[in-house]
Amino acid sequence: MLSYFGLYCALIASVWIVAGVYTAGKLYPGYSHTKQFCSELGAAGSPTEKLSPIINNYPLGLLFCLFGWYVLQLENTPVLITLVGFLVIIHGVGTWVAGYYPMDADPQTKTPTLSCQIHSWAGLVMLLSLLIAPVLVAASSYASISFRLFSILCVGISGYLVILLASAFKQQANAGLYQRLAYGVQLLWLSAFSLVI
Repeated sequence: MLSYFGLYCALIASVWIVAGVYTAGKLYPGYSHTKQFCSELGAAGSPTEKLSPIINNYPLGLLFCLFGWYVLQLENTPVLITLVGFLVIIHGVGTWVAGYYPMDADPQTKTPTLSCQIHSWAGLVMLLSLLIAPVLVAASSYASISFRLFSILCVGISGYLVILLASAFKQQANAGLYQRLAYGVQLLWLSAFSLVI
């Protein structure tokens, strides 16, 4: 039963994050989903500092780990698919770490605290884990040609959106929008992967 539930955890996580970020954003006066990072909901000193990790990072981390565990339980799968399972678990652990260590209130600060540095490294690990995972699926013979091409397309789109995100962050523009789009593409791929396996 738990294994069967694990299969759907990627889909649940994709819906959960939308609901969780929306809910926390409603409780943060003046919060902008287009201009501010999702992590700012749990930033040090924010109105939702304690709430955001509880309704977002911690349950999401569990859902990612359960789905990764499900992938690891699959029989007769190539090594690359097993590695994808580990990457999804790493993504889940990174989600927990990013929630436990809040970012600084000002994302543009030149002297980030240790907590913010840990948060940023956890975010990088999360980003890379779901950029590498679809590449591994595309390189394996486990999935269909169409899904492998879809995986490469998702990596390309997500990577391009990350570049736009970095540019928007420097210009202090719509960094929140590009973060959501980039992560949304990664979660779309993960959800699709859960359906094809």
